[in-house]
Amino acid sequence: MDSLQIALLACVQGLAEFLPISSSAHLILIPLLFGLEPQDLAFDVAVRLGTLAAVIFYFRRELLAITGSMLRAVAGKGMDRHARLGWMIVIATLPLLVLGLPLKLLLELLRQDPQILAVMIAGPTIGFGLLLWFADLIGTRRRDEYALNWRAALIIGCFQAFAMIPGTSRSGASMTAGLFLGLTRQATSRFAFLLAIPSILLAALIAIRHLLETAEPVNWLSLGLGALLSFVLAYISIHLFLRFIERIGMLPFVIYRLLLGGLILMLALML
Repeated sequence: MDSLQIALLACVQGLAEFLPISSSAHLILIPLLFGLEPQDLAFDVAVRLGTLAAVIFYFRRELLAITGSMLRAVAGKGMDRHARLGWMIVIATLPLLVLGLPLKLLLELLRQDPQILAVMIAGPTIGFGLLLWFADLIGTRRRDEYALNWRAALIIGCFQAFAMIPGTSRSGASMTAGLFLGLTRQATSRFAFLLAIPSILLAALIAIRHLLETAEPVNWLSLGLGALLSFVLAYISIHLFLRFIERIGMLPFVIYRLLLGGLILMLALML
């Protein structure tokens, strides 16, 4: 990939990873729109690690508090709200381990046909966008993420597992579930971002394993540039999203998803 393509895809990954608009849909759509080669596996790993570093750095204080509290709880020194939140993240990650891999294998079989792939992306982009709007409309938005119990965490985790389908959006699916469960927009967003850490880490480790098995030559400069750009843009998108989401609501992202889904369907008819 040339420098322009690296910069474009890394910026898209960084901006879209944590917004409820599906980064995977954009990373598949952009090469189709501009006639570019799809990103290779090494670059995918680099931008994933860049976004992972961004969310860890942004929530570094919360993560330190959660880790310390969980260790104290394991040592029998009591369970505070940070330890409880940490265990809710663990519980919410379990459905991804159970449902995520089988679903991913099934989707890989369907990706062979470009038209099927386009419809696969467009359907969830539109459908889950409308579901996000409905959740935002009827949600009571009275609780924060510390009020989650294990049942609610499992529900959010199941929503996230189905985000393996391209176009669904991992963060969007988690936010949708959180809104249905009565979390505030900020609370469901923070929990979705924290929940993304183990999810992105697992995906990156799987990709790294495949990368090591292929033993293809690696352009480290390109990977470094991609990782850096995705880190910066992801950090900015997290900060701005959390700052303004209570004010603007989910509707702008829903409208964007509807337009994006319509564009993908139009492209599918042209293939």
